[in-house]
Amino acid sequence: MSRPVKVYVVDNGGQWTHRIWRVLREIGCETKIIPNTTPVGEIDADALVLSGGAPRIAWESPKLGCCTDYLDHFHGPILGVCVGLQLLAVHFGGQAGPSEVPEYGLSRLKVIEGDDLFRGLPKEFLVWESHNDEVKTVPNFTVLAMSENCRIQAVKHFEKPLYGVQFHPEVNNTEHGEEIYRNFVNVIKSR
Repeated sequence: MSRPVKVYVVDNGGQWTHRIWRVLREIGCETKIIPNTTPVGEIDADALVLSGGAPRIAWESPKLGCCTDYLDHFHGPILGVCVGLQLLAVHFGGQAGPSEVPEYGLSRLKVIEGDDLFRGLPKEFLVWESHNDEVKTVPNFTVLAMSENCRIQAVKHFEKPLYGVQFHPEVNNTEHGEEIYRNFVNVIKSR
């Protein structure tokens, strides 16, 4: 029998960091929460999830610790949630900043590209939002999903196994959230 996939949750101070850990555990991953100051060389995992968090990407990105090191030097897939997505965009030459319409609560997600994270899911479903900032541009990424008030809700890097979502798949109110994490685990297994 093969060992469980090992996915660590990088704690960026998000209110649902433990919920990400719990969902990963429930779908059979070996998982733990690690501080975002953990040196990349000390991480023994197959993949990472960068949790959401309170830092505003435009002026508080130092609070995201070593996350940019993970993007540059961690060799497995990474999923950035909320501020994790915003960091992905900015780190790879895109832009993020204050949302024209900050989103809190339910929003209707429209899937543009159904592969990887959204494989087997409907083209539209409800997701839970909690953000003041949003991604404005994402060079080197394919946009996978959007909503009425946020045109970049999910992305995939052109070449690297890097993904990001603006919404919170770990929150119970998000439809198909567990399936999104299962699809991420399938990406890990396919490598």
